[in-house]
Amino acid sequence: MEVSTGRIVLYGVLAGVLSGMLGIGGGIVLVPVMVSLLGLSQHEAHATSLAVIIPTAAASALVYGLHGQLDFSVAAMLTAGSVVGAAVGSRWMSKIPAAQLKRMFGVFLALVGLRMVVGG
Repeated sequence: MEVSTGRIVLYGVLAGVLSGMLGIGGGIVLVPVMVSLLGLSQHEAHATSLAVIIPTAAASALVYGLHGQLDFSVAAMLTAGSVVGAAVGSRWMSKIPAAQLKRMFGVFLALVGLRMVVGG
C-alpha cells in the first residue's frame, strides 16, 4: 500500500496532539492507523508504535515538567518497572499470532475505555 509521506506525517501530528493532550497516542491511535491505513502487520505496528513513543513522550514530558506537572520520583519508579515489563511483553508479542494480538489489543482498548467512562 502506497501512502504519501505527508499523510504519514499528518497521522503523526494527530497522534502527537492526542499524546500531549490526553497522554495517549502511540498505541491507541497509531497502531490502528498503521494496520488499517498504512498496511503494516499487527506486529510491525506494535513495534513501530513503541519506537514513536520515545520522542513523543520525551517532548510531552518536557513541556509538562516545565509547567511543574511531572512527578519525577513516580516517573523514575514506573520507568524501572516498565523497562523490564516492556522487554518481557515484546518477547511474548512476537510469539502471538497477528489475529490474536489484534483481538487482545481491541479488548484492552474497550476495557480501558469502559473503565474511564464508567469507573471515573
